[in-house]
Amino acid sequence: MRVLRDRDWYKTVEEVFDARTVLTIYTLMRRRVIERMNGVVSSGKEARVYLAYGPKGGRLAVKIYLVSTAVFRKGILKYIVGDPRFQGIQPGDTRRLIYMWTRKEFRNLKRMYDAGVRVPRPVAVLNNVLVMEFIGLNGSRAPLLAEIYDALDEDELYAIYRSVVYNLWRMYCVARLVHADLSEYNIMVRPGPEVVIIDVSQALTLDHPNAMDYLVRDIRNIYRFFREEAGLEIPGPEEILEGVTDCRREEKKEG
Repeated sequence: MRVLRDRDWYKTVEEVFDARTVLTIYTLMRRRVIERMNGVVSSGKEARVYLAYGPKGGRLAVKIYLVSTAVFRKGILKYIVGDPRFQGIQPGDTRRLIYMWTRKEFRNLKRMYDAGVRVPRPVAVLNNVLVMEFIGLNGSRAPLLAEIYDALDEDELYAIYRSVVYNLWRMYCVARLVHADLSEYNIMVRPGPEVVIIDVSQALTLDHPNAMDYLVRDIRNIYRFFREEAGLEIPGPEEILEGVTDCRREEKKEG
């Protein structure tokens, strides 16, 4: 438990997160999910991601949702209405809502990971803290597609495009989920190139009333990026949608 005796780290966490969140992290350490924590690797208005280490020294990503942001609560309501997993949750109960949201991301990650979608491997979840595989090298997170695409050649960009569409197919046909917020800002790229899809908290099951609308939006985002930003000659959104939702074949090969 030496990490919680590190005054600088504890002070930083204490300033950003409330006492319950600090206790949650402490509990994960007692359960030997986390051995020690390092600094922030990603920061947003609703959550921060920390680099951490497990008991065997492996790198982990610890995503901690803030429980005091009303803007975040308002933004997630559109993904909750119609989702049976949130029945009975009152929108005003921010803490309980965010705890459920964190568990939803863990379940979505597990469902996708088990279906062969390339997402970070989920490790543990407790309250507003999600522990998962760290995607990066030597303690630095892997770059987002939006950050690195202009440094890639055409062959690499085509490979990434095919991988994204393949993962969308597995997400839809095998995991039976729709990402619902896919763009170049939540696709990480590792050397290879290898695509890793992140930020899946808002992902919806196919029986959600808005699932198809969100899938169409995801595909339009992907088409816009690869056609207009990366300059690739790719099929139109309708053809991409047809391929992604073609679940008649048991398996489609990436690329």
